[in-house]
Amino acid sequence: MPTTTIDGHRIQVDPEGFMTDPAEWSEPLAEALAAQIGLTLTDEHWKAIRFARQDFADQGESPTLRRASVVGGLPTKSLFALFPQKPAKKLAYVAGLPKPRGCV
Repeated sequence: MPTTTIDGHRIQVDPEGFMTDPAEWSEPLAEALAAQIGLTLTDEHWKAIRFARQDFADQGESPTLRRASVVGGLPTKSLFALFPQKPAKKLAYVAGLPKPRGCV
C-alpha cells in the first residue's frame, strides 16, 4: 500500500490519495488535508466531517452526497459551498475516509 507524509504525518493512501486506514486520521491531519485542497475548516466543515466519520463507522463506507444530505441533515447547497465542485469526495478526503462509491 502506498504511503505519503502530510504535515509530518505518515499515512497509508490509495492511488488517488484517499486514506486507507481511518484510524490514522486526526483533527490536526484533517486541517492539513483540507489545506492541501484549498479549504480552511470552519464549525460547519467539522459538523460534516464528524457526521461522515460516524456514518462510516456505522455503515462501513463513506457517505454519498445524498446520504450526507438526507441522513446527516446537511443541505446539498451547503455541502457544495463547504466542499466546492465535488463535495462527497472532498468531504471523504478531509475526513480520512475512502472515496465514496459512485464518485469518479
